[in-house]
Amino acid sequence: MKSHLKIITLAGILFICLGMHSMIEQANLPQPIEFKIPKGWPKPPTDIFAKNKLTEQGFRLGKKLFYDARLSKDGEVSCASCHQYFAAFSTYEHDLSHGVNNSFTNRNAPALFNLAWRTSFHWDGGVNHIEVQALNPLTAPNEMGETLEAVLIKLKKDSTYRRLFKDAFGTDAISSQRMLKALAQFTGSLLSANSRYDKMKRGEIQFTLAEQKGYELYKLHCSGCHTEPLFTDESFRNNGMGLNRFNDAGRMNITHKSSDSLKFKVPSLRNVQLSPPYMHDGSIGYITKVLEHYRTGIDTTSAILDPLLKNKINLSNRQRDELLYFLFALTDTSFTKSKRFGPDEKYVFKH
Repeated sequence: MKSHLKIITLAGILFICLGMHSMIEQANLPQPIEFKIPKGWPKPPTDIFAKNKLTEQGFRLGKKLFYDARLSKDGEVSCASCHQYFAAFSTYEHDLSHGVNNSFTNRNAPALFNLAWRTSFHWDGGVNHIEVQALNPLTAPNEMGETLEAVLIKLKKDSTYRRLFKDAFGTDAISSQRMLKALAQFTGSLLSANSRYDKMKRGEIQFTLAEQKGYELYKLHCSGCHTEPLFTDESFRNNGMGLNRFNDAGRMNITHKSSDSLKFKVPSLRNVQLSPPYMHDGSIGYITKVLEHYRTGIDTTSAILDPLLKNKINLSNRQRDELLYFLFALTDTSFTKSKRFGPDEKYVFKH
């Protein structure tokens, strides 16, 4: 009898130990995150997380990498230096982005949000996958200016990174592929969908009269390129800005087609209030000046101007102000103040 009890007791202990071991193993596995598409939004053209499963651990690793200036050659520039969270991950009040050793880029840093719906990246669409997107800023001599080999050496020397890579991917092996996947998990999760416009669409609030009139003006004059609900159609268009001091031909640099001369990616109008200056080169400092460009500044005789702008955008001063009220209703402060997306500790922007 005693021997039977002993066997049962030992079996019970073994069962408990195995159960605890299984629980520990489960706890150590990356925890999946569901990427929720806002109600009424289209399905992303591709599932960016299909081969890069979104997990809490992968997100945290990507976030740390995003805010870490040590990834740059001089240790002064991070992804967040140019993509500042409080400016909807654009560069606030700087026409051009600052790179290593006091260098400058020749374009304004685009805002980062709702990237899961992007079909291409950068102003000229030179990159077509989110996992590849970070390669250019990491290695460009006028951005972060580092080699992938040097970045990996820095990461491998850091015990915190070794732990974070193990948490995210199962082993502490650090590779460029894993680094880029983690960055893509963080940036691909940057969802902005809680502006006054979104709340109006969900039936939570009503627009003011000025916002509603501005909304109607937007639908009449702007929606052909800045399509709801993303407020971009992901196309490349010539908006009449002309050739700048960098002789930046835009999309033509990628396709080598003269028909693509001075075409640039149509940016989203979401959070436009928070992300001055504007245009691909940051040459317009105020949103009112942007509207003035479309009202009076376009050379309509240009053979390469987008056909939708051949008649400019005819707005009275009152209509301009009403359109501004609507544009400001696209501001999502819950996104820019999100602790999940913002830095985990005090962050100093050195540029």
